[in-house]
Amino acid sequence: MSFREEAFHLTNEIDLSIRCDLSLPKGEGPFPVVVLLHGFKGFKDWGMFPHTAQALAARGIAVLRMNTSMNGVEEELEEFTRLDLFAKNTPSREVADVRLVLDALESGSAAEAAGCPGMVDASRIGIVGHSKGGGVALLVAGGDPRVQCVVTWAAIASFYRWSDRAVEKWREDGRIDIPNARTGQMMWLDASVLEDGERNREAYDIEAACRRTTAPGLVIHGEVDESVEVRDSARIFDWLGSAAKERLVIPHTGHTFGAVHPWAGATPAWEQAVAKSGDWFLANL
Repeated sequence: MSFREEAFHLTNEIDLSIRCDLSLPKGEGPFPVVVLLHGFKGFKDWGMFPHTAQALAARGIAVLRMNTSMNGVEEELEEFTRLDLFAKNTPSREVADVRLVLDALESGSAAEAAGCPGMVDASRIGIVGHSKGGGVALLVAGGDPRVQCVVTWAAIASFYRWSDRAVEKWREDGRIDIPNARTGQMMWLDASVLEDGERNREAYDIEAACRRTTAPGLVIHGEVDESVEVRDSARIFDWLGSAAKERLVIPHTGHTFGAVHPWAGATPAWEQAVAKSGDWFLANL
């Protein structure tokens, strides 16, 4: 095995846990580190994420994958047991959680909590986000100079993704239902999330965040993404203010590059996304 993995958690200012796993390459370090963000209805142990972390660690990159504190997954790790938290989750909450993780990496407390002090080089931090997590990654990268490299996988170009009719009904009902086809659960978002998005459109403007970004940016998307249109990747790429940027559209693959949960093995598209991301981080961190 060419990596080691340690679980730990941090506690944010509203007394909620941010559960983390730190995948470390073999050796003494310190190693550059990448923060890995899940998307909507996602979690750090979903399908491809542990294997992505392990694959990058095998190439000499430490990876901290995290559950944002209100994603609805707690101790059970692969089950949504706190739908009440999911219902109130906002981009600002996720950005704040990521910044807390960056603080912990910078201070060394993350590595200490994982039982491996001194193994992470906080002067070389990257971030990779999938889907909604890609949008969060771009917001963070656009406002935090500690992020020196950013990669998005199937990222959204806007957090405001509902039709006018859906928004009207959401406001009328006080919630919008979000079925989870995998688990059979009916998840939902409270009207407070809608109101937060309307109140903070400027703060959640992914285009503006991209234009502020100076970190080298890699944008990866599946050609036949069924959840986030591939044109979102073109928009993100055009907006990026990075001096070094690149876009990869992987043919004949969808939103998760063919990966599923539970993990059923690597796919060529996922392997291509991981290899390209690893190359990007190694070249720019």
